[in-house]
Amino acid sequence: MRDKTVVYPGTFDPIHKGHVDLVERAAVLFDRVVIGVAKSSSKKPLFTTEERITLTEQSLAHLDNIEVKGFSGLSTAFVAAQNANTVLRGIRTAGDFEYEQQLAHMNRAMNPEFESLFLTPSNTLSFISSTLVREIASMQGDVSDFVTGPVLEALNQKFGA
Repeated sequence: MRDKTVVYPGTFDPIHKGHVDLVERAAVLFDRVVIGVAKSSSKKPLFTTEERITLTEQSLAHLDNIEVKGFSGLSTAFVAAQNANTVLRGIRTAGDFEYEQQLAHMNRAMNPEFESLFLTPSNTLSFISSTLVREIASMQGDVSDFVTGPVLEALNQKFGA
């Protein structure tokens, strides 16, 4: 029998408080939450996969039913490898929804048992994106309200703040 497991895949470059909010809420709904940190070399991430895994673990250390794992390849294969069939996706905008809906249909076409669960971040966090966090931090802007302590320290090290 399967535990109630959800997989939250993404690049998490870096993880921010919007991501943390979604994981905290999923941790109440599911027995096990697996955060899949995608290698995504095509996106040219700021942090290595290993750094992103560590930052994600540190940012979510207060939760006891989560696991953080790196992966490459199709998320459907990663989800199946976790003995799960449900993926968590965050939705901030109508544009996010359109893309995620298309992705959900494609994933279900590849695996009819595959389910996508869409959650929206809390209103106070809905505008945060990893792209904006990186951009602001690269220009020495204050991102302390948007990221956890470990991520803030890592960004300061990367950008010499």
